[in-house]
Amino acid sequence: MPSFLQVALLLAVVILAAKGAGALSKRLGQPAVFGELLVGILLGPSLLDILHWPVFTDPHYLEQLVRDLAELGVIFLMFLAGLETDLTEMRKVGTAAFFGAVGGVALPFLAGTGVALAFGFPTYESVFIGTILTATSVSITAQTLLELGRLRSREGTTILGSAVIDDVMGIVILSVVVALHQAGLGEGPGTAPGAGAAGIATLLPIVLRMAAFFLAALAVGRWLLPPVLRAAARWPGTEPLFAVALVAGLLMAVAAEELGGVAAITGSYMAGVMLTLHPDLKHHVEERLAVLAYGFFVPIFFVNIGLESDVVAAVAESGAGFLILILAAAVLGKVIGSSLGVRPFGFRWIEALRVGIGMVSRGEVALIVAGIGLQEGVISQPVFSVMVVMTLFTTLVTPVLLRWSFGRAPDSPSGAAAYQPVPGARSGEAD
Repeated sequence: MPSFLQVALLLAVVILAAKGAGALSKRLGQPAVFGELLVGILLGPSLLDILHWPVFTDPHYLEQLVRDLAELGVIFLMFLAGLETDLTEMRKVGTAAFFGAVGGVALPFLAGTGVALAFGFPTYESVFIGTILTATSVSITAQTLLELGRLRSREGTTILGSAVIDDVMGIVILSVVVALHQAGLGEGPGTAPGAGAAGIATLLPIVLRMAAFFLAALAVGRWLLPPVLRAAARWPGTEPLFAVALVAGLLMAVAAEELGGVAAITGSYMAGVMLTLHPDLKHHVEERLAVLAYGFFVPIFFVNIGLESDVVAAVAESGAGFLILILAAAVLGKVIGSSLGVRPFGFRWIEALRVGIGMVSRGEVALIVAGIGLQEGVISQPVFSVMVVMTLFTTLVTPVLLRWSFGRAPDSPSGAAAYQPVPGARSGEAD
């Protein structure tokens, strides 16, 4: 079979499997991403090892192609995340949401780093493991709160606000960690001995380089990109505005990594955030990008996570003890950290507990961060596979714990009669 037909066959299997598993997952009351991740693991070396089937004669080429398409999927996914960031709402959620996010970032970071250090991982790899655990994805939480009629409750509003701030904090932490690694400050796999001491002297230039990039990106996104897009809208042809916006997102991703020394997703995320200041452009780009991303690139990204993960080997190599403690750090770090963060602002303990539980799910955000760590050589393959298991576990446990926490409050109204869903709110993961 010619190579292009092998590519066509592989992509057809991957996309169909992802969408079918996602649909089945939602029918079973779980988010689509859970099914997409699970089918990726089934298709990967953990079970079926699809890339090494006899029909595919050049598995190394196909593996690289799928990986590159998955990386583009991450860029588009974070572009969409930026478009969905509500800057106005961030200013309204108040100090409770801010400190809920701070607690939900700080404690998992410290817990994850501490667990990794205790198991003998190098310092830099341990720090990156802690960074992965800071992630939050509340699409699962939002869906559950909608079903419970609690999305507009005090806890629901605080969770959504904290999640937005959590995302921004996570992007900043990831950018700093990646920049330091690229400058030789890391001690992870692939870093030359003694590079850390030499890299410390370059810390100030790294920070200045990152700051310069962020300022330049803000200026471009705020004042240059909107008029360029509006001018492109007048070009003859099909979808010129969307095409130029796509180019802008890709170039911002390239500039972030090559010029700013930060993760590529930082650039595409900022491009999306800047477009939220112009609602007409935002809606035009978001509608079209969602079709392209969720219809093609994002399913490949989620399935590729499984294709690169050998869960059985990961557990055998890293040990069941490490996996169990990482799962505990992932769940308890968010629950305790976010709960303590909001508690001083008039939240009863049960209300604070609900906020903490709502921040537990990691979803696609943790997978993006873990994928960058694997690509940069910061974390090993077994650690990456453990992070996939952690993501699946937190995705599964969050709805169960949320329903339990709302069900045990004696004075709380129950069901949809208590609150009405937000008009136009998105009901969970995009398919």
